[in-house]
Amino acid sequence: MDLRKKIKELLPGWLEGPAPEGDVVMSSRIRLARNLQGYPFPHQADGKALETVVEKVKNALKRTTFTLKRLDDMGQSDRLLLVEQYLVSPDLLKNPSHRGVMVNPEQTVAIMLNEEDHMRIQSILPGLALQEAWEEANRTDDLVEAELDYAFTEKAGYLTTCPTNVGTGLRASVMLHLPALQMVGQVKKVLSVLSNVGLSVRGIYGEGTEAAGNLYQISNQVTLGLTEEEIIGKIVSVTKQVMDQERSAREALLGKDSRLQLEDRVHRAYGILSEARLITSEEALKLWDHVLLGVKLGLISGVTVEQVNELFFLIRPAILQHLIGSDLPPHERDYYRAEVIRNHLKTKRG
Repeated sequence: MDLRKKIKELLPGWLEGPAPEGDVVMSSRIRLARNLQGYPFPHQADGKALETVVEKVKNALKRTTFTLKRLDDMGQSDRLLLVEQYLVSPDLLKNPSHRGVMVNPEQTVAIMLNEEDHMRIQSILPGLALQEAWEEANRTDDLVEAELDYAFTEKAGYLTTCPTNVGTGLRASVMLHLPALQMVGQVKKVLSVLSNVGLSVRGIYGEGTEAAGNLYQISNQVTLGLTEEEIIGKIVSVTKQVMDQERSAREALLGKDSRLQLEDRVHRAYGILSEARLITSEEALKLWDHVLLGVKLGLISGVTVEQVNELFFLIRPAILQHLIGSDLPPHERDYYRAEVIRNHLKTKRG
């Protein structure tokens, strides 16, 4: 198989397409927590009840293009691939029995089955596109609700395992790349005030994970008492303020007093990435962060933002191993990761 074709198959489908405000915003995601009426929440349900949920959701979408991927039919490497493609959460992998994910062909919508709730309907799109992601998730939600009864009350809204999701059940988030704010020592100050307006900051794989590569997820804390439009509007408004501060920090770094240091940092990072023979995923992500900033600011030529964005996924262990075609011990992954990075950066795009 052609290497470029194989890379395209492994990269998440949602990565394609226009990315509004893509110089700062990597992606937008909407997640709806839903449970079926008359069935225990997943942590209290037995195997029979969990299996019934899977079959009911599958049948509800049988006339659509969604396909079911069952975790208990997969090896661990294939399960991790779904995590690295942002189609499922790490928590879904903890107990794969009677669990799975339904995915549309474009991979812009995925429905996790029997994670914390019976369903987690997720839509993810590149750039700042929360409204569009909400519309996609809402359409899917309507398709399921037309066939199945949700656990819902007029007073509390959608009933969920965790009380913080009761109400709309909506969690909206944006993934931001904030390297300049980190370089000028302002990222913690900027993000620390978000809790005051009902927002939280998480890492690259959501709740319980740490930020890496200067990537941060901003999401709502409250789902009860606000409409979906109000939640999305607040996040978009705050995101634009953070974007403005990141862009101002980038302009400051390009000033005559700091430009040379910035150029040195991004070119050193590019030099290592483009020539290294061994590299860990942790080191690659740190260098990726600097190179992406350098390309966005026009300090590094001959490489596109698309190429560097794709590298974020290609350096991950499961995607890398699927690209190579075999499971590898860590030291061999470091060798092949370096080779993949070198070749990818040298690929000319038309």
